[in-house]
Amino acid sequence: MTARVIEELWDRDGAGATLLTPLAWLFAAGTAIRNAAYDRGWLTTQALGAPTVSVGNLSVGGTGKTPVSAWLAQALRARGRRPAILLRGYGADEPLVHSRLTPDAIVVADADRVRGAATARAQGATAFVLDDGFQHRRARRDLDLVLVAAEHAGRRRLLPAGPLREPPRALLRADALVVTRKSASLDAARAAAAEWGAYAPGRPQVVVALQPGDLVAVPGAAAGENPARAPLAALAGMPVLAISAIGAPAAFESQLRACGAVVTAAAYGDHHAFSRADAEVLARRVPAAGMAVCTLKDAVKLEQVWPREGPPLWYLSQAVAVEAGGEVLAGLLDRLVAVQPP
Repeated sequence: MTARVIEELWDRDGAGATLLTPLAWLFAAGTAIRNAAYDRGWLTTQALGAPTVSVGNLSVGGTGKTPVSAWLAQALRARGRRPAILLRGYGADEPLVHSRLTPDAIVVADADRVRGAATARAQGATAFVLDDGFQHRRARRDLDLVLVAAEHAGRRRLLPAGPLREPPRALLRADALVVTRKSASLDAARAAAAEWGAYAPGRPQVVVALQPGDLVAVPGAAAGENPARAPLAALAGMPVLAISAIGAPAAFESQLRACGAVVTAAAYGDHHAFSRADAEVLARRVPAAGMAVCTLKDAVKLEQVWPREGPPLWYLSQAVAVEAGGEVLAGLLDRLVAVQPP
């Protein structure tokens, strides 16, 4: 199934999701056994050797872990640390995106985060950001941030009937709940924080907007005399082919529509490896006198295969803006780096 079909199945929460519920029960049982093993000390955690913040979520994809992880790495750099971003290494796009977003951070992709941390320490890392680390319990963390997308607030079922990797009560392991929003309103994000926060009473709540920035020409793919950047105003009334291989394509498309674009969607499965044939098909689908726009996650792959004679390709940059709970988050980071000298 495509990413869009799966999203619609989870959003409708109808007969299709109900049929998958027995499989979700099995998934829940396996998750509960694993968590109990860590909670009771049957499985042990290992310290990574430097202050560590984990950025994770309860669901699969679509919450903004990558831009938030990059933002946290920059915040740790501002506090005098040499940050390393530790990835599981699923999808070739992840390390490339982080290297583009945070060029002065050490980026290590290794499914074994403990081993990845040792590699990063050898390169001079003095703080760690675990991108997608909530379920990776073997790696000990000093600060656990769990992200929830405001656009997906009503999704409560476990895989495969829904997107959740763990039941909502797992939020009790979090140090703070971070609600992200792309197309949802601030009021909707606050409501989502209240709903999810009920599963973890007393935990701090933060609201973060993932705001669209400039359109950026994809290196090697923008032909002619196109500028390196274009303002969002360029999307007003513009026919746009929205190319995405991410966890939540609908939110990306909604951002483009909110900027006035007339969107035709071209959504692929999360982490799809674009081939040259894919790129040629997409280039032919770009509307006449229109634009091809993707995410940065897709741009780092498409720039290798986009036809040189094709229309220019752009990606929509994203900026992280903390809208609520900023002082709480800053305090958590201050305490994190104060625990252990660099």
